[in-house]
Amino acid sequence: MPSDQTLIFGIFGVLFVLLVWGRIRYDLVAFGALILAAALGLVPKAEVFSGFGHSAVAIIALVLIVSKGLVGSGAIEKLAERLLDSERSLPLHIAVMAVVGAGISAIINNVAALALLMPLDVETAAKAKRAVSQSLMPLSFATILGGMITLIGTPPNIVIAEYRQDALGESFGMFDFAPVGLAVAIAGIAFVSLIGWRFLPAREGSLEQEAEFEKGRYVAEVRVGEKAAEQELTVSALYPLADEHDVHILGLVRRGKRLPGFSARQEVRASDFLVVEGEPKAIEAFMGKNDMEFAGSEKQPSGVTAGGLTLTEAIVPDGARIDGRTARGLQLLYKHSVTLLGVSRNGKRFRDRVRLLTIKPGDVLLLLGTPERNATAAAWLGVLPLEGRETAVVQREKAGLSIVLFLGAILVAVLGWTSLPVSLAAAVIGFIAVGLVSGREVYDSIEWKVIVLLASLIPLAAAFENVGGAQLIASGILGWTEGFPAWVSLLVLFIVTMTLSDFLNNVATTLIAAPIAVGMATATGTNPDAWLMAVAVAASCAFLTPIGHKNNTIILGPGGYRFGDYWRIGLPLELLVIAVAMPTILVVWPLL
Repeated sequence: MPSDQTLIFGIFGVLFVLLVWGRIRYDLVAFGALILAAALGLVPKAEVFSGFGHSAVAIIALVLIVSKGLVGSGAIEKLAERLLDSERSLPLHIAVMAVVGAGISAIINNVAALALLMPLDVETAAKAKRAVSQSLMPLSFATILGGMITLIGTPPNIVIAEYRQDALGESFGMFDFAPVGLAVAIAGIAFVSLIGWRFLPAREGSLEQEAEFEKGRYVAEVRVGEKAAEQELTVSALYPLADEHDVHILGLVRRGKRLPGFSARQEVRASDFLVVEGEPKAIEAFMGKNDMEFAGSEKQPSGVTAGGLTLTEAIVPDGARIDGRTARGLQLLYKHSVTLLGVSRNGKRFRDRVRLLTIKPGDVLLLLGTPERNATAAAWLGVLPLEGRETAVVQREKAGLSIVLFLGAILVAVLGWTSLPVSLAAAVIGFIAVGLVSGREVYDSIEWKVIVLLASLIPLAAAFENVGGAQLIASGILGWTEGFPAWVSLLVLFIVTMTLSDFLNNVATTLIAAPIAVGMATATGTNPDAWLMAVAVAASCAFLTPIGHKNNTIILGPGGYRFGDYWRIGLPLELLVIAVAMPTILVVWPLL
């Protein structure tokens, strides 16, 4: 009969192989391993699902929701919009994007930071007529580095902080990671900006991925609000900003009638409608820069019942309810609180008002409303929403409020008035109350595969530690480094953890390495914080493969990268991280 230790090593061995293989979803692999361990009696029945109630799981979920709210308010966009300057040299562009990417990653989830900045980087590369492959990987690596600066920037930091709470009785604080994380981030950003990008090939992104950024062009109407009208601008005065966003201004609608020509010399007045042509995201950004409003947005619900508005693209099939009819004739806005904002018809332009245009099969409609209302309206109209073709409408007027709610939550946690999960939960409630996130978005913004992975691995890691698995590995490493100073053992653990993270999910790596770190600290009689901090940094630094970190996977297609491209810049970067992190840890968190 095999011992418990043999069984747990067997389970973790199979788990490791399946996670590296990657053919089965990692959440299903981890959950299956948990159930097997429970069936074998390695995890007590009362603790099988204890991971789902762990504070680390709650913090990661709440951080993802808060990130969604901050991005949806335009708070992050206001910073990011200053980055688009195709006249900058490539090293300077990379440096600016890397610094901002790292800074944003420190306050929101690093995956969300990359998702926000990647389209900007692709757009800038296109305008500068250079290969996006030279700047996209440095941006991805910078967002990974920036996440190490604070507790909430990356999941390994959250897991390590909560493990310290369980093992030592007190969690790491919000900025305890900053001294080491900041030193590593500064060194890493300097490397990718000055040297690293030179190792990368000048390669264009795949056509499939580029198509994701090149959505259809629509003729749409944008309403001029009181604030926009105060600027006393003519239509022609808006042309430079329209060109910047690749939007064409086709005309002006006043008192329900389209004025003749392009109306270039007409002064823009409140309640006028600008007729524009462009991609959904471009139209949304142009509107935001000019303090304008979407037609029909004034009739949308606000407050707790609202949530974010979304632009949904849907194609009209033969026999649809709207085929041969108009949006106004169907009373779309009245019946469903959804506006037909724009229509795409094989690149053709038209002079009819959008809501008065007779719709034909093959047209692609741009619907404005909450995601739930858009889905209901699409089904009622008989049109087919295009998968992945939704554009969130940024609520820029709430940017200041979102920042106040977020910083308030962080301040309350730092001052120790309440725990971080409670303060973040309060911020989420605030975001819902002011309509920054809807009930649906609360659940959609959470990456449930990561939640299941973490909740499954927490009891497994506890079982691994309880049967002496962590202690056995710790003893092995200490045996290999016997006769050397304790920092050599720390260095070996750092390298082993970093190597695991290149092939495993960083959460899984952290949960496996954390008990080993505490075991080695106990065996050497040294400061466990130094060992835990080493695991947090090493688990976050996955730069050698596209599978080690989600950010590396995201850029694979858009950057046109191959598996081997990551080694070119990743290997020297990991060596640099070791060279900077190890001395910094030993100074900030002395072993003795």
